[in-house]
Amino acid sequence: MPNRRDFLKTSASFAAGAATAPFWFPTSASPAAEFASPNERPVIGCIGTGNQWRGYDGPRAMQFFDCAAVCDVDTEHLKKGLATANRNSRKKGPNVDSYADYRQLLDRKDIDAVTVCTPDHWHTKIAIEAMQAGKDVYCEKPLTLTIDEGKQIIKVLDETKRVFQVGTQQRSEMRSNFLKAVGLVRAGRIGKLKRAICDIGTGETSETLDHVPPPKSLDWDVWLGQAPKVDYREKMFGKFLKTRGHHEFRWWYEYSGGKLTDWGAHHVDIALWALAGDEMAQTGPQTVEPLHFAHPVPLKNGYPTVDDRYNTATTFTIRCEFPGGVEIVIKNETPEGNGIVFEGTAGKFHVGRSLESFVGAPVDELQTRPLPEDLLSHLYKGKKPGNHMRNFAECVKSREQPVSDVYTHHRAITICHLANIAMRLGRTIRWDSKAEQIVGDPEAQQFQAREQRKGYEIKA
Repeated sequence: MPNRRDFLKTSASFAAGAATAPFWFPTSASPAAEFASPNERPVIGCIGTGNQWRGYDGPRAMQFFDCAAVCDVDTEHLKKGLATANRNSRKKGPNVDSYADYRQLLDRKDIDAVTVCTPDHWHTKIAIEAMQAGKDVYCEKPLTLTIDEGKQIIKVLDETKRVFQVGTQQRSEMRSNFLKAVGLVRAGRIGKLKRAICDIGTGETSETLDHVPPPKSLDWDVWLGQAPKVDYREKMFGKFLKTRGHHEFRWWYEYSGGKLTDWGAHHVDIALWALAGDEMAQTGPQTVEPLHFAHPVPLKNGYPTVDDRYNTATTFTIRCEFPGGVEIVIKNETPEGNGIVFEGTAGKFHVGRSLESFVGAPVDELQTRPLPEDLLSHLYKGKKPGNHMRNFAECVKSREQPVSDVYTHHRAITICHLANIAMRLGRTIRWDSKAEQIVGDPEAQQFQAREQRKGYEIKA
């Protein structure tokens, strides 16, 4: 690993570049230019090599890290992941190694950091064991399956002092739209914030899926992990394969949280970042009220009554009230489309991922009245936005926490978990953000954690 002198030289080059261009524009043709030298490149291992890793996280990581090993419980994913790693890795010498068991990868003393791109219900266990093994972690969103898993990750992070980036890349990328949106709110450009409305899209449904043997390439028992042991299911609908595993895990409460923890992990994070200021890591709603919601299957006591169809919420309007009456509203559809509408006492605007979706009078005013660069620099913790993985790599070197740190993500994804609990039980949830505890509802409190299958327990 590089020493502090090497890092200070790199930091100085960033500062020099920032002095000649607006803070939110890249100043280098190559975001990985500072990591070109072999002794500037930490070594990474990659756990989970599905579409998200092969299409985004893996190639991005190998701009800044040397890849030593990949791991997946599906041999087809592993084969494709190995090819991606060997094609993108700058590491000289032997080819990248591959493992079916992530624990073998974590045992490697030459690996400095890991990416965790597994289904959601595996994130916490692998991330905790990686930190305990002395690795820094880049973990895809949503970080956790339950509220209490976030507490476990924070406990181990505090104990191990590792660097941990959550893959909510809207904080870094998308033309810095979301960074500038947070800056507009913090700078008072819409007056006092009253409401943030998050459009996160409509959830998926399926017809009855067939009980079939799992693919020969997939270790189904290990894929299930902490979740209950159930039969594998899948069915073709036209050109689309719908399953109980892999990418379709998002639509099953057993493994994920539907749209709330998919797009909600992005937009609620940005809304809370704008709303809560520097106290974000200690902030949460007082109440989470499900104004409207629908599930594709019947639920009893919060649990799906059938196991052969997707079961997470499809349509919803959820109002989260904060101290002072400020609201975050989470909806499956708004007239403005995917993104966030920020409403204040003196104006409003909409922000999404495209140039065309960042609109409103406060946005237009940026042409003649740009945001203070010191504000944007403060929001991005003094580093240069534009590439989320670069931010992680810089922090691996500097030993600072990245822009999407565990503490703030835990608070944001807690809102999404609370919204799901409120919908599953069909009632308003009251929340004590200081104690991080649901108030006055013992049944709802039980959903803060889940029973874990023997052999796959999370130990923090």
